[in-house]
Amino acid sequence: MKTKSSYRKSCRISDDKIREIVRYFSLYLPAIKTTELTGLNPKTVDDWYGYIRKIIFWEINRESDEVFSWTVELDETYCWPKRVKGKRGRWAGMKTIVFWLLKRDGKVYAEVVPDCKAKTLKPIIRKKIAPESEVNTDGWRAYDGLVDMGYAKHYRVHHGANEFARGKQHVNGIESFWSYLKRRFTMFNGVKKSYFHLYLQETVFRYNMRVQKKNLYKETLKLLRKFNEKS
Repeated sequence: MKTKSSYRKSCRISDDKIREIVRYFSLYLPAIKTTELTGLNPKTVDDWYGYIRKIIFWEINRESDEVFSWTVELDETYCWPKRVKGKRGRWAGMKTIVFWLLKRDGKVYAEVVPDCKAKTLKPIIRKKIAPESEVNTDGWRAYDGLVDMGYAKHYRVHHGANEFARGKQHVNGIESFWSYLKRRFTMFNGVKKSYFHLYLQETVFRYNMRVQKKNLYKETLKLLRKFNEKS
């Protein structure tokens, strides 16, 4: 029987059970463990985990117009989703390219992109980074010309020449987030490409809550209530 809920319309479980699911989700517990602890049907828990990730994705997109300033690090990474059964070799599973921006000692922004060309990355940079910012990148050629775009404080480290830092000029912060993402994906033994964007933004959300010293459990409940009121 459907019940009135503060967190989701047409819901079949109580708000107490929903809060229990969100708490275990916030503690990084996999759905199978949450199923055991809550006594709920596995399909119910899987549905809620997917629903929470979709709400987080909605929130990240809603905040996509936020502009980063001060000191910002940029990097691009080839991510590998869950290996496809029967496919082997270097390109098995198909690669996904992610472009990252990180405000040093602050939030991260991540976007799946079709390629790492300048014509793809520069519009994102222009939209997301204030011109007066200090921009730190590696030596990738797509970052050529940022000074001409108005980013006078563009500093580079050249990884190909075994250079990883020049004083405060580095992209170690964004690489730290990349390590955090890999650890998260290892927990799931990889992620299907069709769900990659949801898991990616979930990881961004978790990371940003941590650096902002916010309570992930409480913030996730707030998101669910907010989306429920809008829908």
